[in-house]
Amino acid sequence: MATKKAKKTVKKVAAKPAVKVVAKKAVVKSVPKKTKALAVKSFELVRDRTPFMSYQVTQQTIFWAMLFIYIMILSLWILNIQLDTLRIIDKINSL
Repeated sequence: MATKKAKKTVKKVAAKPAVKVVAKKAVVKSVPKKTKALAVKSFELVRDRTPFMSYQVTQQTIFWAMLFIYIMILSLWILNIQLDTLRIIDKINSL
């Protein structure tokens, strides 16, 4: 048996330029400073609450009273206009 030797063709690979590896600096994360604990305050005395049914005139009371009066006047004015129109319609219908 005859063996044939296979010719091996070897191609020379062109030398690749060396790649420079740049060392990356580690990312430094800033750590937030711990906040100081608030100083413990002593208990303060609280004023007694006013009873629910007590009445005291404040700016809000005056504001709401004025708003109420304004709305009532407007509603009476609208009612008067409606009554006038009904009277006119009744006069027209009675002819």
